[in-house]
Amino acid sequence: MEQAIQTYLDMRKRLKAYEYFDWLAGWDRETEAPKGSQAYYSKMVEVMALERYALESQADYMNAIETLYEHLDTLDPDLRVEIKNANKALRMIKCVPKDELIAYQVLVSGASNVWAQAKDNDDFAAFEKTLEQVIAFNRKLVKYLETDTLKGYDVLLDLYEEGMGVKDYDAFFDHLRTELVPFVKEVMDAPKKTYPRRLKSARYPKDLQHTFSMYLLDVFKYDQSHGVLKTSAHPFTSGVASVDTRITTHYDETNITSSIFSTIHEMGHAIYEMQNDPKYDETNLHGGSSLGIHESQSRLYENMIGRSRAFWDTHYGALVNTFPKQLKNISLDDFFGYINQAKRSLIRIEADELTYALHVMVRYELEKAMINGRLKVSDLPKKWRLLMGRYVGKRPANDKEGVLQDIHWSFGSIGYFPTYALGSAYAAQIYDAMAKDLDIDQLIRTNQISVINAWLKDHVHRFGQSKTPKEIIMHATGKPFDPSYYVTYLKDKFRP
Repeated sequence: MEQAIQTYLDMRKRLKAYEYFDWLAGWDRETEAPKGSQAYYSKMVEVMALERYALESQADYMNAIETLYEHLDTLDPDLRVEIKNANKALRMIKCVPKDELIAYQVLVSGASNVWAQAKDNDDFAAFEKTLEQVIAFNRKLVKYLETDTLKGYDVLLDLYEEGMGVKDYDAFFDHLRTELVPFVKEVMDAPKKTYPRRLKSARYPKDLQHTFSMYLLDVFKYDQSHGVLKTSAHPFTSGVASVDTRITTHYDETNITSSIFSTIHEMGHAIYEMQNDPKYDETNLHGGSSLGIHESQSRLYENMIGRSRAFWDTHYGALVNTFPKQLKNISLDDFFGYINQAKRSLIRIEADELTYALHVMVRYELEKAMINGRLKVSDLPKKWRLLMGRYVGKRPANDKEGVLQDIHWSFGSIGYFPTYALGSAYAAQIYDAMAKDLDIDQLIRTNQISVINAWLKDHVHRFGQSKTPKEIIMHATGKPFDPSYYVTYLKDKFRP
């Protein structure tokens, strides 16, 4: 046992170094690297992937994990979770042919560049072949990794949210359909307030948007000594340790709210990882408990704090000072109503809270159909438009604002999207629990978001991956997960 533990710890140290430099190269690719470097980058990725695979597949390392897994009860709690996860990850090495796995890693290393060009040119055909290869591999991956309890699409869903399968997500989305779809129709049918045209028609220079984004970093106490803000086609958060967690945003000169809420959203992700217990930095327990719990933090910061009246009571003046011409004579009431209006939209990341889950349902059903073999990639744009019309009530005029709008499938993240809706539901339950301990609005108005950060650190963030999603929700709220908190929150906020 002692030898097995030492073997595992020694290899973990080496693999963490590979992970760090692989992450660093990936960050550069998405933010700084010139487009013409992609082919060379892919060649280097292949070499590094082979080197890392050789380490992970060493017999003594695999044997150490298997030995420790057989004696889980004798290990300390944190190492027990690591070994449980490591044994699960070994399925990739044991069950997936090496040449297929390496080829897939090379494929997705360059797929985001293919996606970005296809999106820029509104050309789904340019991305279709790459996406077909991604889906084909994931369908084979399902067969390689199936167990007695995990079948089909469940295999992929479990990679992102342990314990959540098709049965669970179907029940969750059915609950949202039953409770929210009629309510959404009620809201949409109610008389709409009109807002100053300049909120939509004014031009908001990128440099000034960046200035306000930097202001927001200070407001939310984002630690710029251990993080940085850059731009990318699709905003994201990236990190490997509490001391290095980076974010990006995207500036649209015709839409002032896009960068504001993208920046706050990504800070929610980043603050979570920055507030992990530092003892996890050199282990495999750094990061979020799951994708759903991770998304709960970004949605809580973006919507429940960032779109609150208390927040803009305090910070609208700073926004007006940044854009004095554009926001001249636009009242706080108008701006607050504008950023919280419910409306049918095409772009998921810009959707309001009320209709957001409907966008996720579209992606969930499409993924499920592709993995189950009921939908061809070539038919994806047509099916996308159909489901958007059915659930969201609005169909895209082109693929750029339709099937090409999200980057996730180019990363091979199949099974990821459902966690977005789940995260919003987690957020509502966590926020309800926090509101019992703190006067949240007062803390926001007095610019004491650090107190909110501290509560979330104690109840959610510090555990990293040492607790499961169900354990995190129970610890933070004292109750099992219950989507009714989400429905109640939305109805209270958007009731006509």
